[in-house]
Amino acid sequence: MKVAKEWRLGSMGDTKILPGSRHRSPLKRPIWIILMVSFVSLFLVCAYIYPPNSDVACYVFSSRGCKVLTDWLPPPKRELTDEEIISRVVVRDILDTPPVESKNPKIAFMFLTPGSLPFEKLWDMFFRGNEGRFSVYIHASKEKPVHVSPYFLNREIHSSPVTWGAFSMVDAERRLLAYALKDPDNQHFVLLSDSCIPLHNFDYVYNYLMHANMSFIDCFVDPGPHGNGRYSTRMLPEVEEKDFRKGAQWFTMRRQHALLVMADSLYYSRFRDYCRPYADGKNCIADEHYLPTFFNLVDPGGIANWSVTRVDWSERKWHPKSYRAQDVTYDLLRNFTSIDMTTHITSNAGGEELLQPCIWNGTRRPCYLFARKFYPETLDKLVTLLNF
Repeated sequence: MKVAKEWRLGSMGDTKILPGSRHRSPLKRPIWIILMVSFVSLFLVCAYIYPPNSDVACYVFSSRGCKVLTDWLPPPKRELTDEEIISRVVVRDILDTPPVESKNPKIAFMFLTPGSLPFEKLWDMFFRGNEGRFSVYIHASKEKPVHVSPYFLNREIHSSPVTWGAFSMVDAERRLLAYALKDPDNQHFVLLSDSCIPLHNFDYVYNYLMHANMSFIDCFVDPGPHGNGRYSTRMLPEVEEKDFRKGAQWFTMRRQHALLVMADSLYYSRFRDYCRPYADGKNCIADEHYLPTFFNLVDPGGIANWSVTRVDWSERKWHPKSYRAQDVTYDLLRNFTSIDMTTHITSNAGGEELLQPCIWNGTRRPCYLFARKFYPETLDKLVTLLNF
């Protein structure tokens, strides 16, 4: 029987005796270096906490002045205002509260229109046979609509005048949400204009929205004059320029997000007061900035960052491309329904195109359920081509 050898430092099992430790003289510690490092560290900490206010003091650091410190020191954490604390508590509780289960979940279709809806006949075809799975709400800001479909009869809410570009547009959106939220069965909310049309049948739209794990709210960074150029420092401290966003107003949102919009007073008041045409010499359009900025601040992971309503800004004019009867073809509509990349065009020089794949519940899907802007003269061709 072999006896295992004890392993020892050496070669091939041979034991070697290591020489004894040598006597080393104590290290001469560079006291002056330690003191210098400590002094510089203390100096920088004090400069960070109590930043120099004079130009002379700033130039002690660099000819670039005080900016040299802010370039690499982390930004100080500011103390939240009472309003922000209250807002965050409300937002957290709403998002953490499980959605109310409905035995009959519905989509609320909310039409923001000056008067009668030119595509009511097309929408009637879209809704037909799906009673109990949708609700209709109409905000007519100029004249009482004349209806041709029973689905739209007596569906007007209390409306107020709306001016394009004014904050009254945001108020109209919130008013529609408030009326639609009164029905506990409404679980998803769609904002549409009088020039909007559906691109798919009702079942497709219902399943796309009701089974989505997000709200479809448009949101992107536009560094140009019609994006961040509209930002006002008077929104500080609650809204910083780095959080300012832009997006189309035509949204769809889950019930929890609709409740957040209703509960918000903090960011609503900032945009009401400081984002309006010609305020502070800027032409801020609140319906393009309020909701994108609000959701970027309170629940950025809960929105898709694109709208499911197709709008063509490729002509790069003040208004999107509009469609006449001769423009409406089968190929045009088929193209709309096959697009799976959304495009944002910034307002800076040259207009940068920002492309984003449309990801639905982790899977790339076609982006659009609706489209605008169609002239009333296109109705007959749309009825024939869509044929719901």
